[in-house]
Amino acid sequence: MIKRQGPLEILTRRPAGHAHAVPLLFVHGAYTAAWCWDEHFLPFFADAGYTACALSLSGHGGSPGREYLDLISLDDYVRDVLEVMDGFETPPVLIGHSMGGMVVQKCLEVRQVPAAVLMASVPPQGLWASAVGLVLRKPDVMSELNALLAGGGTSLDALRDALFAQPVSMERLQQMAARIQPESARVIWDMTLFNLPQPARMHRPPMLLLGAECDPIIPPALTEMTARALGVLPHVFPGMGHGMMLEAEWRKVAQRVLDWLDETLAGSVTDEPDCQTGN
Repeated sequence: MIKRQGPLEILTRRPAGHAHAVPLLFVHGAYTAAWCWDEHFLPFFADAGYTACALSLSGHGGSPGREYLDLISLDDYVRDVLEVMDGFETPPVLIGHSMGGMVVQKCLEVRQVPAAVLMASVPPQGLWASAVGLVLRKPDVMSELNALLAGGGTSLDALRDALFAQPVSMERLQQMAARIQPESARVIWDMTLFNLPQPARMHRPPMLLLGAECDPIIPPALTEMTARALGVLPHVFPGMGHGMMLEAEWRKVAQRVLDWLDETLAGSVTDEPDCQTGN
């Protein structure tokens, strides 16, 4: 594992009053960072009474490691999440998007959590089916992702195709393009072949599995693949793309998660949990 130099970036939103006893920890996908949760989801869940934290994995956002990104492994990302989890007084619910969904699955191999949410998650079988599907359906998007992997930029059209099925302004795309960053080539290979989750080893907390009808990266067929591997019924949102937390109808996704959390965690009492390493 890589020895990280310095603390991880953690974005935290807290309720104005008493917080739910169980906090939430959001794990971002490839090429992004904690910012993708802070636009809508963190304030939404804080307003609903949850302490909501999102970390930037090593080499992402404000976390150290960008200069040696390609040396970072999937296990390093798992270590990041476990380290942040240890900063909570109460184990958090883990909520992972895309690559973050696979990180959550790997965390479940070694930790029990109150609940887990997988959004447009890489399936336990890995990225291979996704890569083949992109080559066949969206070769331009695949080409742009490869360019990003090599440290290049991405076009606004490719960004729109990759993340959005609903209307998005050019200004917003430009702002997002400035934040999109390279991903670890080693992690991409780990998620494709070399370090796949092992469902038989996972702790099995209550789990919510969400997909998006118009997702070119993790299409509904791959969400179904995850559902079969983990024994969970999926919910697929119609007319929505891969960037579920950023889409125009993001609130539908957030509300579905909130309703499920409120029901799943109904036995928990209110308290004031905190992420000790949070901002």
